[in-house]
Amino acid sequence: MAKFLAEVTVAVHILALLLIGFGGFLAWRWPKLIFVHMLGVAWGVLVNVAPVPCPFTALENYFRHQQGLGDLPGGFNAYYLYDTVFPRAWLPVIGVVAIAVVVYSYVGVYHRWRHRDHSEDARTHRVRLG
Repeated sequence: MAKFLAEVTVAVHILALLLIGFGGFLAWRWPKLIFVHMLGVAWGVLVNVAPVPCPFTALENYFRHQQGLGDLPGGFNAYYLYDTVFPRAWLPVIGVVAIAVVVYSYVGVYHRWRHRDHSEDARTHRVRLG
């Protein structure tokens, strides 16, 4: 059971990382999601910059200990992402691209938010001929 729960924790952790990276684009469709996304981004930055442990990594380590395994060597990112999904040498470029993606999604959210009144007015004041 501990192995299954560890695998579920990994899946949820990956989904959280995807939300941190791409949640701003989801907010283009569901604007209130931007607040959850921004909280996730702030948490992701804090966990990677400050010595604050990630609760998902701690939970996975707990389930690993239940199986008689040790902590993730180097943490979640080092174990699952670096040199597996992308080379560790790409980290600076990935960081810049990640920031650019988040900023672009925020610009899109702002643009849609700013123009939401205009599109609603256009729908409610349509004139039909015939």
